[in-house]
Amino acid sequence: VQLVESGGRLVQWGESLRLSCQLSGVTWEGYGVGWFRQLPGKSRVGVGCINNFDDSTFIDDSVRGRLAVSTDRSKKTVYLDMDKLTPEGTGVYYCAGDIGNSCNLWSGGYTHWGQGTQVTVSS
Repeated sequence: VQLVESGGRLVQWGESLRLSCQLSGVTWEGYGVGWFRQLPGKSRVGVGCINNFDDSTFIDDSVRGRLAVSTDRSKKTVYLDMDKLTPEGTGVYYCAGDIGNSCNLWSGGYTHWGQGTQVTVSS
């Protein structure tokens, strides 16, 4: 199983950004994927997730309205779309997955992790 994030870069305050999580070695249906953010000096916090069985998603209240999770089944890719980024969004973003994971924001609920992608929002 491999999860590979991409798309992280330096952006300006207020810009939008799409991160990608490419999955390989897993069966798409029934595999849940979560997105986590690790701010400097902080622990990883879940921001959104998707259940690839029924495509249901959940976004944390703190970022609801500015983040969205979606998928492209043909590419086995999960996306995190972030809108109106602020400097507080600077950090490393990870995608994580597990078989049978219905979608939750608890890091302990995921077995497979990507290497992370750095997002820096300048002021």
